[in-house]
Amino acid sequence: MSAAKDRINTIARHLAANGADQSSPASSIPKKRESLLKWNGWGYKDSKFEFDHKNHMFSFTGERYRIGSQNLPLFSQWVETALGVDLKKRFYSQSESEALDLPKPIVNEQLMNDLLKTSIAHSFDASDRLFRSHGHCLHEIFTLRGDKFKRVPDLVVWPKAHEEVVTIVKLATDHNVVVIPFGGGTSVSGALECPENENRMIISLDTSQMNRVLWVDHQNLTAHIECGIFGQDLERELAKHGLCTGHEPDSYEFSSLGGWVATRASGMKKNIYGNIEDILVHVKMVTPKGTVERNCQVPRISSGPDIHHFILGSEGTLGVITEVTLKCENLLEKHESDIENWYFHHQNQPLQSYLCVDRALKRGDSGCLTEEIPTDGDTKTSDKQEL
Repeated sequence: MSAAKDRINTIARHLAANGADQSSPASSIPKKRESLLKWNGWGYKDSKFEFDHKNHMFSFTGERYRIGSQNLPLFSQWVETALGVDLKKRFYSQSESEALDLPKPIVNEQLMNDLLKTSIAHSFDASDRLFRSHGHCLHEIFTLRGDKFKRVPDLVVWPKAHEEVVTIVKLATDHNVVVIPFGGGTSVSGALECPENENRMIISLDTSQMNRVLWVDHQNLTAHIECGIFGQDLERELAKHGLCTGHEPDSYEFSSLGGWVATRASGMKKNIYGNIEDILVHVKMVTPKGTVERNCQVPRISSGPDIHHFILGSEGTLGVITEVTLKCENLLEKHESDIENWYFHHQNQPLQSYLCVDRALKRGDSGCLTEEIPTDGDTKTSDKQEL
């Protein structure tokens, strides 16, 4: 495809606000999140610390992380001395069945009649409601393990696109129903907790099914993405285009793009790539009064107040973020430490194999490495671009 034709197609996708491939990518976290993630703690069910009281030693389970399936002989000493934990004392969590003993949901019949006329997925299931009743503040985890939340969402909904969010918010506004947006559920601000004296129906709007990369602009290094995509999935999808965001908060595996904007997130590489506000180009948010967004997609407008400034860090109090445009970086910049490691320790292995196959592509489809790329001048088009 010529550069001109590629550019025209990119502009067309901008105007249409969609991309060539509108199928949702496979998500690392399933819709029924509690099937994979801990219901009463952080992370995956199969990844946790276990303590052997007989040998006074910790181990870490699972194969997802580099410390998986290993004994950690010095960790118990560190926990005792640095954290002051008495490992002789044990605290047992309540069972999941005890935690799922929830009050009956408050149901607004008029809203449900209208919702049933749509194709929007929804659930009154107790496990769905409990999982979306909290973030990961310390007091919320302790409540899960030994107490009860006094109020939880009454209904969970899963919109698949911006238009379905508009429908849900309009129904909630028309019928005086509360909506709490739910992204990755990693909040540590208390924003996901339901007010215990709220007598209206409360809907938890789960954005996880809105996880498409709608378009990528390679010339301007930007991408337009739906809000519900998880951090690890976002980087995987952008890597297919040779790009990355460089934004990696500690919650990167489980938090969502919309959550990053709503919480004004910061990442471990902020000194290089910036915080979320530094890479944000455009954001679309649904409110009870309608959709809020800039009327053009440019990094900066020198006219009037910047609406991004009140959306960033709003914690879901003003509306539901549905789509975001981010600045991206060429993927190679994300692997500077890998290149340095190759230079000093692995020059017996070709850089292309060490960096691209083993790390960037993680032994996935490496056919792109030998694609024929037209070059300028008299160079034959059959020449191959190599590192």
